[in-house]
Amino acid sequence: MADLMKGKRGLVMGVANHNSIAWGAAKALADEGAEIALTYQGDAFGRRVKPLADQIGSKLILPCDVEDIATVDQVFSDLKSEWGGIDFIIHAIAFSDRNELKGLYADTSRENFTRTMVVSCFSFTEIARRAADLMNNGGSMITMTYGGSTRVMPNYNVMGVAKAALEASVRYLAADYGPRDIRVNAISAGPVRTLAGAGVSDARLMFNYQRRNSPLRRNTTIAQVGGAAVYLTSNLSNGVTGEIHYVDSGYNIMSMPDLEELKKQERGAELVEDVDGTPRED
Repeated sequence: MADLMKGKRGLVMGVANHNSIAWGAAKALADEGAEIALTYQGDAFGRRVKPLADQIGSKLILPCDVEDIATVDQVFSDLKSEWGGIDFIIHAIAFSDRNELKGLYADTSRENFTRTMVVSCFSFTEIARRAADLMNNGGSMITMTYGGSTRVMPNYNVMGVAKAALEASVRYLAADYGPRDIRVNAISAGPVRTLAGAGVSDARLMFNYQRRNSPLRRNTTIAQVGGAAVYLTSNLSNGVTGEIHYVDSGYNIMSMPDLEELKKQERGAELVEDVDGTPRED
């Protein structure tokens, strides 16, 4: 531990359990000396979050539902009362009806589109606006995105659209708050085995594919995301804002799988036959 965050205080939103990306960030920041406040949605999640908060010495555990703006206001009122100001926020909140993540994006309902955008995208703007008022000495804001924002990912659908809008929001918020020395960035993590990730059909296949075809040949961990969060909230990144920081073992740079992997896939395709015995590739 280098105490990179000693004397800093911040809010981490989105911890659901010990596998959450937000937990990886909270733990890494606490390990570097930061004082952390956590939020939770509903009593069931509150019971899961409390033991985690104890692990990092967090004294502020606040209920919050981003669809109920009064609870968001209460969170920041409590932060102001307890601390006076904050130095950073981590926003790791997203939601969509898992049934609409399958099939065609074109079949997305208006209701789910709207709810997905509000929870997964606009909530960051609403939180950023309130957080900025408590960042009297500058600060850092981070949200979490995914590669489905720029490329089509199976079983991601409207979440990809919401993440694209979230990334655009990062750029506009960075421009809004830059003059106040508040930096705004996003971390684009590779697939992580989280509660949210479990909502994506065939997630295991996607984990394995990205592991095999990323330059580092490994999946993303919450500890790796936590390290990036420390970088983006600490003074090490005081010249960085409006960026999408990838933590995906390099998968985002790849256009085509490794040739040896392609050969394996080709050999596998040759073994697949139609019922009439004609080889096919699919």
